[in-house]
Amino acid sequence: MTVASPLPDSPAEDLRHRSPRYSGEDTTPTSKREIWGWYAYGIAAEVFAVCGVGSFLPLTLEQLARERGSFKSSHLPCVGPGSPSEAAGNGTAPAMLRRDGTEDQCVVGLLGLEINTASFAMYTFSLAVLVQALTLISFSALADYENNRKTLLLAFGFVGSVTSMLFIFIAPPVFALGALLVVVGVTCLGSSFVVLNSFLPVLVANDPSIETATQDSELHPMSPDGEYSHSRDSFSENTESGHGTATSSGPTSPELQLSTRISSKGVGLGYCAAVLVQILSILLLLTLSKTSISKASGTLPLRFVLLLVGIWWFSFTMVTKRWLRNRPGPPLHTSTAGGQGKRWRVWLRLVGFAWKSLWKTVKVAVKLREVLVFLVAWFLLSDAMATVSGTAILFARTELKMSTTLVGLLSITATLSGMTGAFLWPVVSRRFGLKSNHTIMVCIALFELIPLYGMLAYIPLFKKWGVIGLQQPWEIFPLAIVHGIVSGGLSSYCRSFFGLLIPPGSEAAFYALYAATDKGSSVIGPAVVGMLIDVTGQVRSGFFFIAILIVLPIPLIWMVNAEKGRHEALTMAERMEKGHETEGAQMEEAEGLLSRR
Repeated sequence: MTVASPLPDSPAEDLRHRSPRYSGEDTTPTSKREIWGWYAYGIAAEVFAVCGVGSFLPLTLEQLARERGSFKSSHLPCVGPGSPSEAAGNGTAPAMLRRDGTEDQCVVGLLGLEINTASFAMYTFSLAVLVQALTLISFSALADYENNRKTLLLAFGFVGSVTSMLFIFIAPPVFALGALLVVVGVTCLGSSFVVLNSFLPVLVANDPSIETATQDSELHPMSPDGEYSHSRDSFSENTESGHGTATSSGPTSPELQLSTRISSKGVGLGYCAAVLVQILSILLLLTLSKTSISKASGTLPLRFVLLLVGIWWFSFTMVTKRWLRNRPGPPLHTSTAGGQGKRWRVWLRLVGFAWKSLWKTVKVAVKLREVLVFLVAWFLLSDAMATVSGTAILFARTELKMSTTLVGLLSITATLSGMTGAFLWPVVSRRFGLKSNHTIMVCIALFELIPLYGMLAYIPLFKKWGVIGLQQPWEIFPLAIVHGIVSGGLSSYCRSFFGLLIPPGSEAAFYALYAATDKGSSVIGPAVVGMLIDVTGQVRSGFFFIAILIVLPIPLIWMVNAEKGRHEALTMAERMEKGHETEGAQMEEAEGLLSRR
């Protein structure tokens, strides 16, 4: 009887497995097919993040509200028969503020309030990220256990893609339902990325190159600057600082190198997919503009684009389902507690466990100084990134009066630049000997140029010229390039740098905290900008708030010590493991005493 040979797509099966950290852990060496399965979900969901959340969803929400709105002072409809733009023969022109200098705002009634149509989009995204934060807290910590990691990833992916496709049925009379779909879609997007990020440390830990590097290379121990000099096992707690001095030109840890490389490539491939779909979207918009569909409703072409985005997301999630391994975590005994209890009780027990798990993670994170400092910095930085993205799209649409096609081209510019940044920053970092936190600080400094340039329009000289300070549509394209390059670097470097600070075995829980910090902060920025728009009637006023928000994380990022953070994480993982063993022994002893009675 012959034994079947390993599948050709899984050559890593023949390699030696590392020792498991818990019963049932899948320590199969990471294969190329599995990594591509991980990439596939980024290719799937990044399209919705860029083309949907970053481009067409804000436009769709604003357009839906505008087609139901009226000018605040004149009470004339903003779009359609009787509107000023219709009277001027330009019924499809964007109109939040009128061109006649009166700056009459276009508002829509919702829940008894009159809301600026641009603010409606900002408030919707604030609500979406709030719900997203609560959702990922409730479910994402469960990904560390059993087969939940992959199950949650696929569930969020499929539900999110369907919500994008459902936009085809949202017409202006039910514009509020569009906001509901945005909340669901954004929630699924962010939650799925949390689970996807939790796969990264696991893939790196099982990668054959890590074991080879630790066995064959002669590196020196890490210095306080986060550099390596002698071989160490990726799960060893024996990292000792002070055994020699590493320079900034020395090699970084094998784990961080591989994590950064995979993360950067994943972001880059996601951006490539987003560019492709964005081009297809523009072609679709141009084609539909020549038909009667665009005349029936200004939002219908946009809704067809969202249908395309949803189909793409669904299709590549199927690839992830096929290629990505489960990588189960330790058994979750809580899930089976209660015997044959009702399903809703089990669900509530699981959610309660997730919140308890997050609280435990918070208590652990508070004890890890480097993690705590980084999370505060990430809170501010992620808020700034989310606020700039949403504000830029609405600014281009409402104040620069750019068409949907031009906004799509703007998004392509930013996305191509983001793809370039994802691949460029590792090269720049190696060329100039920059550590991860230094690279992040350079990105933030460049990011600050965006709001500062927009504020130049408040200088009387530039305002008189009518150019410089984002007064002309062409000026926003160079800033889109800066935004894309910076975002590409921050997305990959922040994710991989945080992974270095996580105690091994708690990846999903800490990435849930990472995303909760991200999304929790992203509620604030868009809401503040929305209020500024309501007060001033100008999207530009939000630049003042954004400019302050961007610079705040720089000193905090500078304070993070990579070596100290890694050493703290390994020590904490050992302490947590001993604590679990002690807790288990106490439970067994208690059960033994009870059984004797």
